Amino acid sequence: MSLRVILAEDETIIRMDLRERLEAGGYQIVGEASDGESAVQMARELRPDVVVMDIKMPALDGIQAAGRLTGERVAPVVLVTAHGEPDLIVGAREAGVIAYVLKPLREGDLESAIEIALSRYNEFLEVSKEADDLKDQLETRKQVERAKGLLMSNLGLSEPDAFRRIQKLSMDRRKSMREV
Repeated sequence: MSLRVILAEDETIIRMDLRERLEAGGYQIVGEASDGESAVQMARELRPDVVVMDIKMPALDGIQAAGRLTGERVAPVVLVTAHGEPDLIVGAREAGVIAYVLKPLREGDLESAIEIALSRYNEFLEVSKEADDLKDQLETRKQVERAKGLLMSNLGLSEPDAFRRIQKLSMDRRKSMREV
């Protein structure tokens, strides 16, 4: 299965070159944009595997666009640019850019960056999911503890008895302890 790519580059000739390079590497270009705003909208709609974009673009630059896409967990972003200034690199890092490739591209540069970006992005998604699961577990634990406290004070139950009552209600109603 070929990876689905959105390509965002304001210079038509460079965009065509990148398209040819990616298609030759087996990637499927599902969308092209000439500005950052269009790239973000397209990525939200098409949900590509990766977005390859330039930094310097009209409407919204690549770093700002990458920040939106990363913040919304739409897709990993690989920046391809001729600009290697330290402040741009820092901005890209803070925006959550996964790979930063400088032009002129050598054979394999872009493909390698995409593969690494996909790997790192999948790791990021796994860690994010684990963090969300842990937050959910913690919230459930807090609610169960509050409910036990209420049962203990209002009904004079011991802590184990209050817990068993919540647990039994959960099973009887076929709902989670958090819902009960």
